[in-house]
Amino acid sequence: MYDYCLVVNAGSSSLKFCVYQQTTGGPWSLESRGQIEGIGTAPVLSARDASGQSLVKRSLEGTVRDGRGALDALAEWLRSMYAGGRILGAGHRVVHGGARFASPVVVTPEIVEELRKLIPLAPLHQPHNIAPIEAVRERMPDVPQVACFDTSFHRGQPAVAELIPLPASIRAGGVQRYGFHGLSYEYIASILPEAAPEIAHGRVIVAHLGSGASLCALRDGKSIESTLGFTALDGLCMGTRAGSVDPGVILHLFQGLGMSPQEVETVLYKKSGLLGISGISNDMRDLIGNPDPNAQLAVDYFIYQTAKMIGALASVLGGADAIVFTAGIGENSPDIRRRICQSSAWLGIDLDEAATQAKGSRISKPQSKVSVWVLPTNEELMIARHTGRLLGLI
Repeated sequence: MYDYCLVVNAGSSSLKFCVYQQTTGGPWSLESRGQIEGIGTAPVLSARDASGQSLVKRSLEGTVRDGRGALDALAEWLRSMYAGGRILGAGHRVVHGGARFASPVVVTPEIVEELRKLIPLAPLHQPHNIAPIEAVRERMPDVPQVACFDTSFHRGQPAVAELIPLPASIRAGGVQRYGFHGLSYEYIASILPEAAPEIAHGRVIVAHLGSGASLCALRDGKSIESTLGFTALDGLCMGTRAGSVDPGVILHLFQGLGMSPQEVETVLYKKSGLLGISGISNDMRDLIGNPDPNAQLAVDYFIYQTAKMIGALASVLGGADAIVFTAGIGENSPDIRRRICQSSAWLGIDLDEAATQAKGSRISKPQSKVSVWVLPTNEELMIARHTGRLLGLI
């Protein structure tokens, strides 16, 4: 009989999952990863094993209409795929942990109620994160669960980094800068001692660049500052999110254009960023090399903002020893990395073009004052590690 850990990352239209197997006296090893995409429209279940070989790809139309249906379909597939195995624990990515949750926690009914109270702080994410926790509790009541927060890694930042300069009566209701993508940053910090020991305890700026994008300033592996704040709308330009916007623009949307709160929310979360600028796509792969001037403007703006905020974080750190690129764009786009580094050359970056094209982990020359790295992130493994630790499984 094999023992497994299930990792779940649920969104509004997708359910991503990983299955890890427990090895005797060792860490979790990946068995499979997959997702159910198109929930609410044309759902499809797909999964691959650790080597990348396809295990399943089939339509779920007519059987899956919402998140709970997707979880039922996943449970059925897990039973057929891992018959006789035991799920020892389930770990969940939860976007918002508020000010209270500075580390992952074992889920209890009381914890779930606390997470519900945070829904107003992340209305487009938190309900979808809570749903699979409740579904697992209903369908597999004997399986303990762990909630891992995207905000936890940033707790402990200096008070000035968390402050939003509004009246105290408003701040008392939880209005502060929280930071997100914490599981990704925590994973990168955890592997630096082995992957890049010369920078592990230094001043490192990590660029998590994907459809969601942000930067984090690390000192000695700890979060000092990040570009995401009260919500996942702040900071860098993203796939469909604008990033930092003058608050007066938001007032104009309400007062000048007469938009409703729901319309403003839709604009800020789903119609801005790369998509809003280009009018073509929210996917960087569709924009790089596209001759359309608006596509190029979107790429230029993304690079401009990223370099600008790298400079800001370098100021917070009092300099920088290294920049680490990670996530979809950061790991897979040499052109974006090169252009960001060119714009940040004043820091002392001397890029190694050959290493950049070869996807080497270090892509700067030995003499570069600020070293530059490309390190794949692994939020799911971070969740599995936390789950195993808190449940005493490893």
